[in-house]
Amino acid sequence: MTGSGALRFLARRVLHSAVVLLGVMVVVFALVHLVPGDPVRIALGTRYTEESYQALRAASGLDRPLLEQFVSYVGHALTGDLGVSFRSGEPVTTTLLQRLPATVSLAVVGLLVALAISLPAGIWSGLHEGRLSDAVVRVTSQAGVSVPDFWLGQMLILVVAMTLGLLPTSGYVALSQDPAGWARHVLLPGLTVGLVAAAIMTRYIRTAVLEVAHAGHVRTARSKGLPPRVVTGRHVVRNAMIPILTITGIQLATILGGVIVVEVVFAWPGLGRLVFDAVAARDYALVQGAVLLIAVLFLVVNLVVDVLYSVVDPRIRLS
Repeated sequence: MTGSGALRFLARRVLHSAVVLLGVMVVVFALVHLVPGDPVRIALGTRYTEESYQALRAASGLDRPLLEQFVSYVGHALTGDLGVSFRSGEPVTTTLLQRLPATVSLAVVGLLVALAISLPAGIWSGLHEGRLSDAVVRVTSQAGVSVPDFWLGQMLILVVAMTLGLLPTSGYVALSQDPAGWARHVLLPGLTVGLVAAAIMTRYIRTAVLEVAHAGHVRTARSKGLPPRVVTGRHVVRNAMIPILTITGIQLATILGGVIVVEVVFAWPGLGRLVFDAVAARDYALVQGAVLLIAVLFLVVNLVVDVLYSVVDPRIRLS
C-alpha cells in the first residue's frame, strides 16, 4: 500500500471514529440524565441547604436546558475539558489520567495471561480435532466461560492470598514506584481477567484453526507431501492469524472497558471502579468522561488491529 493510500485509510478511520464518539456522547449524556436521583443533592449530602443547592446547580450548569448542556459539553470535550467531578471537585480529565495506568496495567497482564493459555490450547485443539486432548480443551474452555469473574476472583483471594499467603488480597502499587510490588499486586486480578478471557479466546482460536485446516489449499499442501510442521506453520496458523487478531483486539478492548467487577473485588483503582463509584454517586461529568475515554481506547485498539491485518497478510489492503 502506498503512503497516500495509508493516509486516506487513516483519515477515513478518524472521521468514522469521530462519528462513533459523537454517538457515544449523545447516548451516554441521555442515559445519565435519565438515571433517577439528584446529583447535586447527593454531592452536598449533610451540607445541604437551599442556597448551597442552587449555587452548586448553577455552577455545574445543571440549571440550563439539556440541549444547551450537551452542546457546551461537546464544545469543552473538543478542547480536552471534560468538566469537574461533583464529589472531588477535581477536573475529570486529571482524574481519568490518574486512573488510566492502573487499568492499562491490568488489561495488559490479563491479555498476556489469556494469550499464553489460549494460543497453544486453541491451536493444539484445532489441529487434533476429535482426540482426547481436543475434548479436554473444549470442556475446560466451556467451564471457563461459565465461571463468573467475581467468583473466580474471590476464590483466588481465598486460596492464594488468604490461605497460602503468597500474594496480597487487594490494592495497587504503581509500576514506576515499585516494579516488584506492582507485579505482586497485579498478578491475582490479572489472572482473574486473563483466565476468563482465555476460555473465550481458546474457543475462537480453535474454530479459526479448524476452518483453515479444512480449507482446500491446506489439503493441497498435504497432498504434495509437505512435512506436517510446514503445513501447520505456513498454511494453517499463518492463515488463522486474521481471526486470532480480531478476537485478541476485541478482548483487549473489552478488558479495558469491562473489568468493573474485577476492579471492585480487588479494590483496584482503575477506570472500571471509577465508573462504578461515579454511577452510584450520580457524578454525571465523571461517568461521561470515563465512558468517552473507554470508547476512545476501544477505537484505537480496533484501528491498530486493522493496521496489523495488512502486516500479517500483505494481500489485505487497508484501502
